[in-house]
Amino acid sequence: MNLYYGLIPAAGIGTRMGADSPKQYLEIAGYPMIYHAVRVLAASPRIERVFVVLSAEDGYWSSYDWSEFGNKVVVLRCGGATRAASVANGLAEMPVAGDDWILVHDAARPCLSGALVDCLLDGVADDAVGGLLAIPVADTLKRSNGQNRISATESRERLWQAQTPQMFRHALLRQALSAGSSHVHTDEASAIETLGFAPLLVTADSSNFKVTFPDDLEMARSILAQRQGSARNG
Repeated sequence: MNLYYGLIPAAGIGTRMGADSPKQYLEIAGYPMIYHAVRVLAASPRIERVFVVLSAEDGYWSSYDWSEFGNKVVVLRCGGATRAASVANGLAEMPVAGDDWILVHDAARPCLSGALVDCLLDGVADDAVGGLLAIPVADTLKRSNGQNRISATESRERLWQAQTPQMFRHALLRQALSAGSSHVHTDEASAIETLGFAPLLVTADSSNFKVTFPDDLEMARSILAQRQGSARNG
């Protein structure tokens, strides 16, 4: 039986937020942002362990209390200069089998729900390649000429916006991330695609967005506060 593991690369600094601390440690609903990403994966009884990849110099993680997760959450201080490097380094240190599934999730997606985790697990577990959460593009897409003027309107037909977690087998993902240094992989699916595979798209929803700009923090806080309120009242 193949097992499931979470992997959260969190060695970046999130410069577009313009904050004094790395983005993953900004406060949302009383906790650092990364807590919410960790919590939802660790809460799944189907996931064996969650590995968090930090930079060797990270001094923030240890200032928080993570004891509620016991030994289900493991820290790996092997972060790289890029997301792909952090994931590759984390995969190299994870004590798992090559056929085990790895769910790579952004530390900056704090609004992932347990229902979406189950949706991904159910949708991809029997797939030969793997897959990811994503949503069909709804907005009209404009291409800029580099001077904030439109050079073209792009068709949104069959376009999807990738989210995380992205779920692939450990050995295949390691192979994909080590294949060809000329490729710049912004997510795991693009690395898998360079090997000639077509990952499965699993429909998610817009609440699982990535916190990138300051205004995104307020949206995330609102979503999580509403969920907390619903849980108390339910």
